[in-house]
Amino acid sequence: MSTTDITTAEVAIDDDPTTDRPAKFERIAALLDARGADALQLTSAENLAWFFDGARVTVPLGGPSVFTATVHRSGRIQVAAFAHELDRIAAEELTDAGGRIEFTPVPWHSPLPAGEGPGERLRDVDVDVADELRAARASLLPLERRRFTRLGADLARAATRILNLAHPAETERELAARAVAEVVALGAEPVVLLVAGESRVHHRHPLPTDLPLGSRAMLALGARRHGLVASLTRWVDFGQPGDGAASATALDPRERALLAVEADAFAATRPGRALGEVLSDIAVSYDRHGLGADAWLGHHQGGPTGYLGRDPRATPGARELVVSGQAFAWNPTVRGRKVEDTVIVDDDGCGDRTVTVLTVDPDWPTVEVNGLARPVALRPADH
Repeated sequence: MSTTDITTAEVAIDDDPTTDRPAKFERIAALLDARGADALQLTSAENLAWFFDGARVTVPLGGPSVFTATVHRSGRIQVAAFAHELDRIAAEELTDAGGRIEFTPVPWHSPLPAGEGPGERLRDVDVDVADELRAARASLLPLERRRFTRLGADLARAATRILNLAHPAETERELAARAVAEVVALGAEPVVLLVAGESRVHHRHPLPTDLPLGSRAMLALGARRHGLVASLTRWVDFGQPGDGAASATALDPRERALLAVEADAFAATRPGRALGEVLSDIAVSYDRHGLGADAWLGHHQGGPTGYLGRDPRATPGARELVVSGQAFAWNPTVRGRKVEDTVIVDDDGCGDRTVTVLTVDPDWPTVEVNGLARPVALRPADH
């Protein structure tokens, strides 16, 4: 009989190994073998960051990559980079490639190469190849897991600091500015930053405004470090002062129901299942817990995460399979309520499954749901 353990992440303190690129090359080699190809050109930010161990591959946040890399079956790597970026990339981003990289400068006014060349060469922009590379990225390697665990803990602690300093008169933009400063101080980049005060919590994607927070506010953060994206959502409630403690009986009924939906999402995320099947279970869960049969249609529910915030977003009929060692960020939501954390799902192959929450700060108030400590609204004692 299968069992499921749900835990919070232990943050490793040992030094990272230099690279896990050999294992990634094996995954690429398997793709090349299956296609009878000689080389694979990587152009997208997520694929380049994955293969090069979290290298920073763009200049504008969220912009296009400033270099491409062609990985050959022989192990040879050719990098074409804009000439004005090449020195920095070689010195700061691609320093551990063991001399196997051949660099080619490209004038700033010319396009990066699009994959032309002798031999059979695959490109990650081709739809079927993109799907196969997404599958290759899905199961996290040991170095990736350690980095993701540290990022999750750092981001959760940052959210606690941000919201412990919040007050009702503060504007959404002021809180957002402190959030950006915290994320950058972690050596990370903000990729999602949503803030909603009392008057705007009904919006599903509340970009910050100059309105005050009022009695209740939400902060949703996504941060990228070493190429990996961790996501969380937290709430602060100034209307019911307290000491930060929480209990299930004090929760709004919709909040309790939403936490139950999230628990069902975790239970449905089992290796071997298609994302569309998992989403179907989540949709049914909304109705089962009294939130309405169509409630899941009000907002996307999240999905796998890693080198993209959602990799991919779960949609009806999605065929991508859940695999052991994969990260997820489900975000069940109804009007005025949302819950979100980043987790890793593992399966030992014998039916025992573990869901490990990465975005955890022990100082944040929680309630227990199906054996798992889940975050509830912070109620600062000094407001």
